[in-house]
Amino acid sequence: MRYLEGCPNLTVARQRLALALGAVGHSNTDVRLRRVRTAQEAEEFGFVGSPTVLVDGVDLFENADLPAGMSCRLYRAGETMSGAPSVEELTDLLATRLRGE
Repeated sequence: MRYLEGCPNLTVARQRLALALGAVGHSNTDVRLRRVRTAQEAEEFGFVGSPTVLVDGVDLFENADLPAGMSCRLYRAGETMSGAPSVEELTDLLATRLRGE
């Protein structure tokens, strides 16, 4: 997971990711955190906002329309926006990745 220092959504994103990993039978998965420190790193990593959830280096919510930068990230949760992806979205995307789709 990539994040910015002081990200107000990092804790909830980590909690939701832990729940989603448990739901797909991978509760023992090591989740690594990497702080993005500079705009240059954001560009280099293709970092589009904090927090960003990656699996094997791939953004689970990849969106080519989002510019790289040092900002908070928003996730659509039905009709609303949230600073962290929902447990349901994470679970669905993780299950899809595990099936190799």
